[in-house]
Formats: sequence, C-alpha cells, structure tokens
Amino acid sequence: MTARKPAPPADAVAADAHWASKLAKLRARTRPTVTLTICDDDDLKRAAATARFLEQQAKDTAETNPDDKAAQAAATAAAERLAAAQADLDEAAVQLRFQALPRNEFRELLAAHPPTEEQAGKGYDYNPDTMAPILIAAASLDPLTEEDAAAFLAEWSQAEGDALVSAALRVQQADRMDLGKD
Repeated sequence: MTARKPAPPADAVAADAHWASKLAKLRARTRPTVTLTICDDDDLKRAAATARFLEQQAKDTAETNPDDKAAQAAATAAAERLAAAQADLDEAAVQLRFQALPRNEFRELLAAHPPTEEQAGKGYDYNPDTMAPILIAAASLDPLTEEDAAAFLAEWSQAEGDALVSAALRVQQADRMDLGKD
C-alpha cells in the first residue's frame, strides 16, 4: 500500500499562493557541506594571501578611480596574479568534503558513544575518542574510511587532528536558516 501525501490545508494555500513552490524548495534542500583544505606548503599559502591582499587594494583603487587606466590595468594584473597564486595553492592542497548526516543518524551516533564518567564531568555529551573516526568517515563525501580517520588522528598533530574532527562535527551543526521577524 502506498502512503498518500496529504494535501496542505486550504487556508494555508489561500494565505500563501506560492506554498507549493516553497514546499518543493524545502523538500529539495540538500544537507549542509563544509570543506577542509590542507596544504603543507607555507610559501604557497603566503603567496596566495599576499596576492589576495594586493588584488583587493588594486580593486579598491580602481573602483575609486574609474577613469584611471593605469589603476584599471593594475587591478586586472592583480586579479590575474591572484588567480595564478590560487591555482598553485589549489594544485598543492588536498580538500576533504563533509556533509551533515541526517538528524536521526547523527543522534544514533551520539547515543552509541556516550561520554566516560570523566568526560561527562567535563561537560561532554559524547565520547570524542570513540566517535571521532566514525563521524569523520560517515560525514565524508570522499572515500575516507574509519581506519584512515583513526590513523590521521593518531599521526597528525593535535591541532590538525582537532581541525579534522571539527570539520566533521561543525557540519552537523551548520545552520543555514535565519529566524526573522514579521
């Protein structure tokens, strides 16, 4: 037996003629995603940051002097240098992508990894030691396994491991809504 989709209340449709369109958009939403970019080449990161700064300066100068052909040319050249520096950085970097789990899956994961007594005393709602590699693998849009995640967490520095866990956890808490006033 196929479940019927109930029709929206007639008064709601009358109050908002575009309800069907809104509902379609709500049903078509995708879960939030975040990207963690990893690059070990500090020179490339500095070059891209410098190019970004110089491009913004040149752009600002060009905007305040629209008739200055030299300023316009400098802005164009700075944009090209930024594009090249960013391309070099992108080539050297590794990007890991994470997507929020469906709400019930995330809650089940939290429940499956209760905090130790010590962790609960520190305010933890879950055991990060046991949950982190599983969450990282489950949230990853790349073929990242629990074993890979556990190895990275064991081998990388504390800060880098924390950034990996944070990316997988942060996307679970991503909020793309705005509660406005009428």
